[in-house]
Amino acid sequence: MEETNRQKKIGGVLQRDLADILQNNLREAGKTGILISVSKVKVTTDLSIAKAYISIFPSKNANDILKEIEAVKPKIKHEMAQRTKNQLRKMPDLNFYIDDSLEYIEGIEDSMKGNEDPISNPDLLDRRKKS
Repeated sequence: MEETNRQKKIGGVLQRDLADILQNNLREAGKTGILISVSKVKVTTDLSIAKAYISIFPSKNANDILKEIEAVKPKIKHEMAQRTKNQLRKMPDLNFYIDDSLEYIEGIEDSMKGNEDPISNPDLLDRRKKS
């Protein structure tokens, strides 16, 4: 089912504010050399759940940072509610997922540049995770 304009607008608002909040929390925690970006926020039709796809660079720290984000999710949700109180009646629940599309594309490009053919040997590329 296609997203409605309202879902897209709310997703855009949440994406912009969430990126700012995550960067501020990272800075306050004293973590340097790590970049977090929110690539997409999808909101359900009833506006009760927001799925936030985040890219973390360097990707080796991704799972640890995702665990830290999950630990402070109530604080993030509260700050988001404060920022969007004039735009939303109810703040959707936030679910965070790692966006691995850049690593997946990089793997495809590396395989295409190399001598091995990923079409004849599909085991060269990792299986894409479904979210």
